[in-house]
Amino acid sequence: MQEQKVDRTRRALKVTYGLVPIIAGADKFTNVLADWSRYLSPLSRRLIPVKPSTFMKAVGLIEMGAGALVLSRYSRLGGYVVGGWLGAIALQMLTHHRYRDIAVRDAVMALGAITLARLTEATADKRPSWDLERQRERERPFERFPDEPLAQEPVYAETD
Repeated sequence: MQEQKVDRTRRALKVTYGLVPIIAGADKFTNVLADWSRYLSPLSRRLIPVKPSTFMKAVGLIEMGAGALVLSRYSRLGGYVVGGWLGAIALQMLTHHRYRDIAVRDAVMALGAITLARLTEATADKRPSWDLERQRERERPFERFPDEPLAQEPVYAETD
């Protein structure tokens, strides 16, 4: 019963930290949810070699990739990537004096993504994994039934 609760929690975190970066990343191209370039601090604007809108599109691609990684079979790695990414965003926001509340929110979200990674790590041996099954099959020596004949090589007709 406890394992089911933990697994449901892990799955909820996986969906959340998978879909939110994909949605936010896609919105970097449309700016429907927010005008993302306004969140760039003056320091960041001076450091980037491209227009803020171009930079935010690159950020969007990275976010969509990180979200896809979380939703894939590499959720542990994806959780660490999203956590690190959100941590970097939080640090960038701290240099922008107007958005410190958002920096705190992003730092908390980073902690949640890292929690997903750690939870995935901790429950990996308790969850069935197709990859583990395939790996075990590869590690087992070839097994055959005792009365099954060994495979013979094909015989080809000789040609003149």
